[in-house]
Amino acid sequence: MTDSSSSSPASPRRTALDATHRALGATMTDFAGWDMPLRYASERDEHLAVRGRAGLFDLSHMGEITLTGPQAADALDYALVGNIGKVAVGRARYTMICDAEGGILDDLIVYRLGGQEFMVVANASNAQVVLDALTERAAGFDVSVRDDRDAYALLAVQGPKAAEILTSLTDADLAGLKYYAGLPGTVAGVSALIARTGYTGEDGFELFVGPSDAERLWQALT
Repeated sequence: MTDSSSSSPASPRRTALDATHRALGATMTDFAGWDMPLRYASERDEHLAVRGRAGLFDLSHMGEITLTGPQAADALDYALVGNIGKVAVGRARYTMICDAEGGILDDLIVYRLGGQEFMVVANASNAQVVLDALTERAAGFDVSVRDDRDAYALLAVQGPKAAEILTSLTDADLAGLKYYAGLPGTVAGVSALIARTGYTGEDGFELFVGPSDAERLWQALT
């Protein structure tokens, strides 16, 4: 006999900003097991806002995986495409993780947070696959692999006015923050990893913060 409850779909995960999205009238949709905002009103208006001014995005569904230890760089050099060990502290690299036949499991961004600490950011739909692969490939290296998906909320401010908006809220040197780099700082009183690796085609910043700070930061940015 089959237990019918075991075959029922799991409830979608919700970001720390779920109530905020709903209060703003967002149209929600399932994305890789997460209940995410698809739009607030007009896609055209939202597109033009990002192209002409700035847009604010909730990317908290992305998967963060932290590797720490004396051989963290060696483990990532073994596990991923490219020489991750040569990435300087405070910089990031776009890379991929492949299967044994060379097929791409996921594309990733890797941030070097310290000499022996890296954060791998995977796409939501592949985060568990990437975590499992990194854990398996790190075996034999002096490194710890930690699932930090619940440790972060991720907000992105994207558009030509992004730097202007953030400058008024942070003490971080945004002008000195290069593309594909990240630095610790405070935004609207919230401790954050401030990165500059957006994919919108416009300048912008990504803010990795604790989930409990997400709503406060969202309100400060709007």
